[in-house]
Amino acid sequence: MSNGCSDRDLVWRSGKLALYRYRPIARPAVSVPVLIVYALVNRPHMMDLQPDRSLIRGLLSAGLDVYLIDWGYPDGADRFTALADYIEGQLDGCVRQILAAHAAPQVTLLGVCQGGVLSLCYAALHPERVRNLITMVTPVDFRTPADLLSKWVDGIDIDAFVADGNVSGDALNALFVSLMPFRLAHQKYVHLLASVAGSGQETGSEAIENFMRVEEWIFDSPDQAGSAFGEFVRWFYQENRLVKSRLEIAGRQVDLKKLQMPILNLIGKRDHLVPPAASTALKSLVGSDDYTAIEFDLGHIGMYISARAQREVPRAIAEWLAKR
Repeated sequence: MSNGCSDRDLVWRSGKLALYRYRPIARPAVSVPVLIVYALVNRPHMMDLQPDRSLIRGLLSAGLDVYLIDWGYPDGADRFTALADYIEGQLDGCVRQILAAHAAPQVTLLGVCQGGVLSLCYAALHPERVRNLITMVTPVDFRTPADLLSKWVDGIDIDAFVADGNVSGDALNALFVSLMPFRLAHQKYVHLLASVAGSGQETGSEAIENFMRVEEWIFDSPDQAGSAFGEFVRWFYQENRLVKSRLEIAGRQVDLKKLQMPILNLIGKRDHLVPPAASTALKSLVGSDDYTAIEFDLGHIGMYISARAQREVPRAIAEWLAKR
């Protein structure tokens, strides 16, 4: 079970959550610390898969001070953990730890996929603690025509689906694969065989190792806390509360107009899980007049690990932050 390839230190733990700070590999710039908020539904080491395919190493090479939340593996004791516990409890706890360590008033949040949704909610509830907000392959409008997940959940009785327990990570992984079965269950093996056949023995071996690292990540899917999963599906996918300004977390409205800090929205043009339209909707909903969207000709996973992503994504983030 991989934890990534870059050196890091555990700086705080709360229950199953672990907050890590990465050791610098370049002369650090004077910058606001960056907290990566990954999704609950997958493991965060995809951001640091191997030395030549690591968004985190790209950010470290630019001199950024990088932190990462590892949510851990929920078990039966977590079945009643709600989204408010993740956002107002655990995420807020991480932010407070970083602010105290740096004697600083604000952090930069970098939210990835579902973690981007959590970051949007947190920044809207606590804008005074967020200097910059970066969202990567993050859904905002959950009812766009190309959204395959929203079509799947339309007819689901989510209360019956969750019942009183957690949701199996293996079952969710099977669902994600079923959305594009040929591309995600067959085509990838054809591409692997082609890349091995067209390369020398050493390069072919490396291709297989790279492939197996991604496969390990795909099938290392944590179970989901029942209450939080049910709330996420119902509030975001089925009711689309975020774009309708009807979302409340712990009794407080999540008003995206309160997002008046600089915002960078990174979008994958070929993303099958988060269609571009689901992300571009953010622009018209926020209150910031410093909003930048960058579209990359990449898919969902390609935004983290493709060779093109290594060249373009960390540089885009670092250059955008350097101006702010």
